[in-house]
Amino acid sequence: MTAPSPIRPRRAQPGEAEGLRRLVADAYGHYVARLGKPPGPMVDDYAQRIADGQAWVLEADGALVGLVVLEDADDALLLDNVAVAPAAQGKGHGRALMTFAEAEARRRGHAELRLYTHVLMTENIALYGRVGFRETGRASEKGFARVYMAKALR
Repeated sequence: MTAPSPIRPRRAQPGEAEGLRRLVADAYGHYVARLGKPPGPMVDDYAQRIADGQAWVLEADGALVGLVVLEDADDALLLDNVAVAPAAQGKGHGRALMTFAEAEARRRGHAELRLYTHVLMTENIALYGRVGFRETGRASEKGFARVYMAKALR
């Protein structure tokens, strides 16, 4: 008997923008009260992200369970957003998306993966630290207090 094949991200398709927006709203909604406004990913333009080839999705049992938004920079790949639907959390989907982002950065020739999160999203800062990211700075950008992090890829 063979092991089941792992779930792999695929590029988001035109027409999936609303599904991505709902997934992000569900995943980030609990932060609105803490931040006093919707986090950046909740107001992103997912139709444009799809058109730009930056959005990747993870499906399980025919449903969107996660997404990752990746942007090329001159010297790194930016992990702009990673989100997992609340009902699908704790099943390894976030880890699969992070692993995919690292592999995609390497495939594109980058030696570093970067991200940022809100300073009040302390659980995210801790999680990223546990998976090898280090803090590189803090600043206010687009009205958000951000923590910048990077991970060297070997």
